[in-house]
Amino acid sequence: MAKVKISYAPSVRRLPSYLHIIRQAERNKDFYISGTVIAQELNLEPIQVRKDLAITGIVGKPKKGYPVEELIKAIERYLGWDQNHVAVLVGAGNLGSALMGYQEFQRHGLRIVAAFDTDPQKVGSQVHGVPVRAMENLEQGIRAIEAEIAILTVPSPFAQATAETLVRAGITSIWNFTNTKLKVPDRIVVQREDLSSGYALLSVQMLARKSAGL
Repeated sequence: MAKVKISYAPSVRRLPSYLHIIRQAERNKDFYISGTVIAQELNLEPIQVRKDLAITGIVGKPKKGYPVEELIKAIERYLGWDQNHVAVLVGAGNLGSALMGYQEFQRHGLRIVAAFDTDPQKVGSQVHGVPVRAMENLEQGIRAIEAEIAILTVPSPFAQATAETLVRAGITSIWNFTNTKLKVPDRIVVQREDLSSGYALLSVQMLARKSAGL
């Protein structure tokens, strides 16, 4: 079975930013919000915003825009953020610990219920309320928890072997924060986050501004 490719991934990546602005409108007790307002906040073209929101199935009203409450629900439903997803984190180092402390995950239905690490000083402790277990118990621990998502933050040399253990344990989705391109069965969903790519884009934009004298 071939992996499913999402051709509109850039639109999906923008939706959380839209949601942040729309929730602010909700807090301001606005009943409607226009695509133009969202576009202005994010320095985008209004037509791009409308195209992005169209993938959620919602349609705006002429001269009014989108009903705020319905738009929030439409985006959350499309992203699957209106459901609960049980996750484990593998590699409770600096990055892993920071991810466990990120409260927005819970708001979006992602519950990190356990972490696994090789450091004996961390095993048996809690990080941001998440219990840290021994890596040697990874497979049986995941089976007991019945997690569907694994957040992978181990050192890159151990990423592939760890991913294979995750697959054997029944994990169906891996959020990969390592530099390793994982080789897993096609049925496994893998999302790789390359933090250096984001920094590279920031650096290039900084250089461009300096060159332009801004």
